[in-house]
Amino acid sequence: MPNSRRIGGLVGPTIVAMIVSEFPLVQPHLYDAQIPPVVYLSGTLMFVGGLAIVRAHNDWVTDWTVLITLSGWFFLVLGLLRMFAAGLYQRGAANTSASAFMALETIVLLVGLIITFKSYRRTDG
Repeated sequence: MPNSRRIGGLVGPTIVAMIVSEFPLVQPHLYDAQIPPVVYLSGTLMFVGGLAIVRAHNDWVTDWTVLITLSGWFFLVLGLLRMFAAGLYQRGAANTSASAFMALETIVLLVGLIITFKSYRRTDG
């Protein structure tokens, strides 16, 4: 559990900051002029971050810490998608409605908040 709390203490706030900063209500035109090289670069960063999480925390358990593992795999796979299909990803993102983005980002934000809360809360003893 200490390893989960340490990794979650990094992953949770990172997810929250990423989602809030790119939320359509905060930056409504952030993705309007997205170009494939930028999609590729963000995919590379996501892949490296996801791989680091998976290497350090690939624990499939039945408590909140599985959210850390799932986040790592999510970032790893999404990073690969952005790296190998940057143009396709960019066109797909451009054709997705703002309400669909907001719904997906709300789910990811809740996961980030849960990880953050669980990682920083006091423990008994």
